[in-house]
Amino acid sequence: MADRLNGYRILILETREEAQFSRLLTEQGADVLQCPMFTIHDAPDPAPIEAWIRRFIDKPCNDMVLMTGEGLRRLMKVVRRIGVEQPFIAALGCARKFTRGPKPGKALREIGLEPEMTTEKPTSEGVAEMLERLDLRGHRVGLQLYPDKDHGVLIGSIKSQGAAEVDTVLPYVYDAQAADANIVTAIDEMAAGRIDAIALTNLGQVRRLVEVARARGCEAQLREGLARTPIASVGPAVSHELEAQGLRTDIYPADDAFFMRPLISAMAAALAKNPPRASAN
Repeated sequence: MADRLNGYRILILETREEAQFSRLLTEQGADVLQCPMFTIHDAPDPAPIEAWIRRFIDKPCNDMVLMTGEGLRRLMKVVRRIGVEQPFIAALGCARKFTRGPKPGKALREIGLEPEMTTEKPTSEGVAEMLERLDLRGHRVGLQLYPDKDHGVLIGSIKSQGAAEVDTVLPYVYDAQAADANIVTAIDEMAAGRIDAIALTNLGQVRRLVEVARARGCEAQLREGLARTPIASVGPAVSHELEAQGLRTDIYPADDAFFMRPLISAMAAALAKNPPRASAN
């Protein structure tokens, strides 16, 4: 597949793992335009994180739900700083571990653990559906949250199944405002016809694009740009959000393989039908 994207200019909206995505695209010859969408910071007050970690060690949860790989990595950063890595990993190893999609599972494997179950749909709703099939009566359930999401429905669902306690932890925050100018620049590039495809790897990217465009008064320009730019979606969650926003999916991984490499293969096949825009201008 080497150089199959040679000369094509691909826009990616950077979040947690887009550095890897950028590298994979570059290896195939793509000219990658990176658009950082937000900066991730540790939670400003470490005290609640440290207290949660110590509770988890002193009274391990029966079940642990990991919503993001970033969340576990940020927790481990605090765990190591306060010197409780071994007892924390031991406590986590004793709990049933459930992950929202493959990324938290990857973070678990980095510390030598495996998830018992991973959601088929990498969404909060998918997590709730997965947990509904389990017996949580009397259990203490740990829940790692992520920013900019109302988790009340998920917490309520867990409690409704008889869980004795849902102990939540939010280990990081977003600085979204710092990236607004980058997003406006990306919108300008699409509207000017200088992008061969935009590649989307999580539904939050779709929402951020639309939210920033509305806040900056350039939603019409965004929709004009997306109308002339092929939209590549990594999987169903992204495509459903595109549809909810009145947008479409043009490129989709084959065989339900919702990962970066299959998405890149699908992009190479689709874009090969037309010359790169850079060479046409």
